[in-house]
Amino acid sequence: MSVFRLIQHAPGAPGLRLLGLGPGLRPSRGLLKLQRLLDKHAFWARGRSLQELRCLLARSEAVVSLWRGKRLVGFGRATSDHSCRAVLWDVVVAGDLQGRGLGRQVVEALLAGPCVRSVERVYLMTTNSAGFYRQLGFQQADPQQLLVRYPTAGSENPERG
Repeated sequence: MSVFRLIQHAPGAPGLRLLGLGPGLRPSRGLLKLQRLLDKHAFWARGRSLQELRCLLARSEAVVSLWRGKRLVGFGRATSDHSCRAVLWDVVVAGDLQGRGLGRQVVEALLAGPCVRSVERVYLMTTNSAGFYRQLGFQQADPQQLLVRYPTAGSENPERG
């Protein structure tokens, strides 16, 4: 049986972001592994540069990574105002390991984080995984609508949305 290790990083994930630390606070090229995980298993996050990853990690209050040995197999992060709203971002589990409860572990760890657990509402956006999130208590936000504004007119980027 494989052993998975869930890491709840400090706000901003400085060990992962700056030093690439993984399980046991050991150098593991964690940032490169995160980039590969997102490129391979998260269509919305393909092509993010290491600088973009450092930036999004620095601004995330809750960051969770899931490891199987030296392999990064799951990830998620959250931002929050610590009172009214929080948003889950970039929840991903390697495709070959889905269906084992690992995504649930990542989401539950994010929801239990101090910046998320006491807010009035937690939001997330999903394209293909609504059924998974419904099992965790999320529901359609009717009558709310998701609106997007791109930096310049006509620069829609569905691959990175």
